[in-house]
Amino acid sequence: MNSSKQTKIQQTFQQQMDEKELLNCMRCGFCLPSCPTYIESGQQETHSPRGRIALMKAVRDGVIEPDEDVEHSLNLCLGCRACEPVCPSGVKYGRLLEDARDIIQQHKKQSLPVKFVRRVVFKGLFPSQSRMRQAAGLLRFYQTSGLQTAARKSGMLKVLPPHLQLMEEALPKVPRQQKSRALEYKAIGTARKRVAFFTGCLMDTVFSSTNEATIQLLQLAGCDVVVPPVQTCCGALHGHSGEKEQAKELARRNIEAFEEIEADAIVMNAGGCGAFLSDYDHLLKNDPSFQKRGEAFSQKITDISDILVELEFHGRTPLALPEQVITYQDSCHLRNGMGVQQAPRVLMKAIQGVSFKEMKDADRCCGSAGIYNILQPQMSMQILDHKMTEASQTAAAAIVTSNPGCQLQMAAGIKRSGQSNSMRAVHLVDLLLEAVQYGKEASSTSS
Repeated sequence: MNSSKQTKIQQTFQQQMDEKELLNCMRCGFCLPSCPTYIESGQQETHSPRGRIALMKAVRDGVIEPDEDVEHSLNLCLGCRACEPVCPSGVKYGRLLEDARDIIQQHKKQSLPVKFVRRVVFKGLFPSQSRMRQAAGLLRFYQTSGLQTAARKSGMLKVLPPHLQLMEEALPKVPRQQKSRALEYKAIGTARKRVAFFTGCLMDTVFSSTNEATIQLLQLAGCDVVVPPVQTCCGALHGHSGEKEQAKELARRNIEAFEEIEADAIVMNAGGCGAFLSDYDHLLKNDPSFQKRGEAFSQKITDISDILVELEFHGRTPLALPEQVITYQDSCHLRNGMGVQQAPRVLMKAIQGVSFKEMKDADRCCGSAGIYNILQPQMSMQILDHKMTEASQTAAAAIVTSNPGCQLQMAAGIKRSGQSNSMRAVHLVDLLLEAVQYGKEASSTSS
């Protein structure tokens, strides 16, 4: 990297990095035991939150050059934010990481193929729900037309790296894509709340059946559900990958889509989306026309599990499943970003016939982290193998998750560990709807 570019990066660090937040880190080391990359790298300081903050500050102060080693350290971070709840100073590490990555991305010289891929993914695909549906439709065609079977039997997929072959095997069956849905769904029984539903991009295509299940659960809990038709991607992938300006644009579009709806809460079912949505106030803090609107929006963001527990859904609706052991893999951003920890467990423990067994280190990242498992496959698989060791100890028939990335990663882990015949990965919402339907059948049979 030439000296001119290094100077520009240092100047941008000085302008955009929050010096007060950098100085808040006391170097106490409380974050170290909670950091997966620090543990899996053999306790390398540069792969810890404390070490990365020191690197950011050193770049800002001109002590070190923003070279490839610095970039590698930042990119190897999962962004799981497990360091934040244990930090006695309350350092907002996730925000520092996003800012540092964004600055480096602004000044990074990329090849034409990389520029093209980033433009297609970040500006062409995720912001457009119609393109997301088209992509999901193509994936469904691949799965149902016989192409997938032919590709696997012929060995064509062996040209892919092993981790991508594993991802292909772990992909769920993509539902048929809906061209449209109703804008409002009435509560079943007495309406107790009026909520707006954030559908997401991946959740509303590859996992659209989970979205439908979410709406049904909200109706059963006594919610009138409004689904704004012009909402878009939350921007989390953009924010975590150095595309912050695009993330801000998506945030503005979502705020405009929801602010005219008089709702008690904006409900989501993906932890990664929820944490980013709830941080729109910070994302748009320097935008005078959206700062207050971002605050109002963020204050309404609520995870599906929290609102179900608040409305005592688990006490009012019979929930039952065949006898089995289940365990839970926390969504990092749901737990560390939104502070949602107990609600999913309360709901799972309320299901008759189910024995809930806590997994050791359930709060440690599974290695998915957006597209981390694609960009950093070695570390991702190392973390996943550790996770599956702990999951296997529970002898669970189901690993329950609250985020699509976690669900795909755990499904890959089940495949990788050879447990496909005895274990599955399932979203909390889908498990709860199964429990509602089984509970109804059990009640009608017994009566």
